[in-house]
Amino acid sequence: MSKDKVFVGLQHAVANCRRCDLWKTRNNPVLGEGNLNAKILFVGEAPGFNEDKQGKPFVGKAGEILDQLLNSVGLKRQDIYIANVLKCRPPQNRNPFPAEVKACSLYLHSQIETIKPQKICCLGNFATSFIMKKFGLQDKLEGISKIHGKTFTVSTLAGTIKIIPLYHPAVATYDAGMLEPLKKDFSILMEA
Repeated sequence: MSKDKVFVGLQHAVANCRRCDLWKTRNNPVLGEGNLNAKILFVGEAPGFNEDKQGKPFVGKAGEILDQLLNSVGLKRQDIYIANVLKCRPPQNRNPFPAEVKACSLYLHSQIETIKPQKICCLGNFATSFIMKKFGLQDKLEGISKIHGKTFTVSTLAGTIKIIPLYHPAVATYDAGMLEPLKKDFSILMEA
């Protein structure tokens, strides 16, 4: 089955998903967006207010910063794929509950298996924890301030994948001084 068909099926499944209670409060689930043949997959935590309104990932202030960071290393959104662990916005942007993550994780697993990225960039603590546990790296897991910009290599049936934890772009919306560490980490991801 082609990647396009897989993603059409995933989009339909997410749009009709009732696996947890988040469907009751969402406006638009957000599967993800980008190049299905991308070598780099970015994974965030969950859609926020703007993403829930538009049905697209990273469209608010954090998305503007993500675009700046991509541009700083010569990438555009059409070069990558962006997804989240959760496809629906938790109310008031609260942290996802474990049952919500468990219910929703099959969609991200399918996205990873279909895209077959060479690099997975985890945006923030939550996505980093999820991805590192998925790939058996839980013993290397530390807070994002300790492991951001580091590269972890894992072997899978689909080949080698580099896992790169990064600060979430939203940190630069609260602290403009974080833009430089983010740019440095993005340059590292291009070298990895």
